[in-house]
Amino acid sequence: MSIWVTGDCHGDFQRFTTRNFPQLKGMYRDDCMIICGDHGGVWAGEQADGHKLDWLEAKPFTTLFVDGNHENFDLLSAYPEKEWHGGRVHEVRPHVLHLMRGQIFDIGGLTWFTMGGAASHDIEDGILDPTAPDFERRYWMLRRMGARFRVLGRSWWPEEMPSEAEYAEAEASLERAGWCVDCILTHCAPTSIAQRMNRHYQPDELTDFLETIKERCQFSKWFCGHYHVNQVIDERFVIQWEQISKIDCN
Repeated sequence: MSIWVTGDCHGDFQRFTTRNFPQLKGMYRDDCMIICGDHGGVWAGEQADGHKLDWLEAKPFTTLFVDGNHENFDLLSAYPEKEWHGGRVHEVRPHVLHLMRGQIFDIGGLTWFTMGGAASHDIEDGILDPTAPDFERRYWMLRRMGARFRVLGRSWWPEEMPSEAEYAEAEASLERAGWCVDCILTHCAPTSIAQRMNRHYQPDELTDFLETIKERCQFSKWFCGHYHVNQVIDERFVIQWEQISKIDCN
């Protein structure tokens, strides 16, 4: 089997056409394409999203993704949950799987720890509640101003950040693994890595949690997305965006 890793898609999967990714012609169902968050294919419901998800399902590989901060978490959590390769997933399609937070999977002979989620940084002008009586007025005012805002339950969900239970499950999974895995797969990076890319980056609870994992856990590679760059830091940290990277398997 082969494993490939790429970054944020935001619902646009054209990088997986044979024109953009000719290696597709030699792939099979047990080959895996991993997306480092902001998959974005689960966004507006089956009526709107179904054709994209069916298109992905028809690809010869299996699509795997951690969640980012641009996902519809209400819809994502409604998909059936099952065990897959040692961890828990949401089955969006039989071969389009959401790798849930705090899990460890055996994929291609490698152990993968997964921890999706990230804090949104494009909400400086607020999060609007669509049930508020002045919602329409405020929404169109902010649109005219070119403001950076989101709408609760439509374009932003508090579940973008892990819950206490998910943090606890992540620690328990790593404890069982002896704090040693082959690869780590997240959407955002540990605090120190994010600050290497941008010295003004402000840490949050999740990036600090990932920083603790960076210090405690033994691993060979850490893959993440979120920052819309293709960059390798200190050889072990691979920041993915549009690039599709092949991983050496055992």
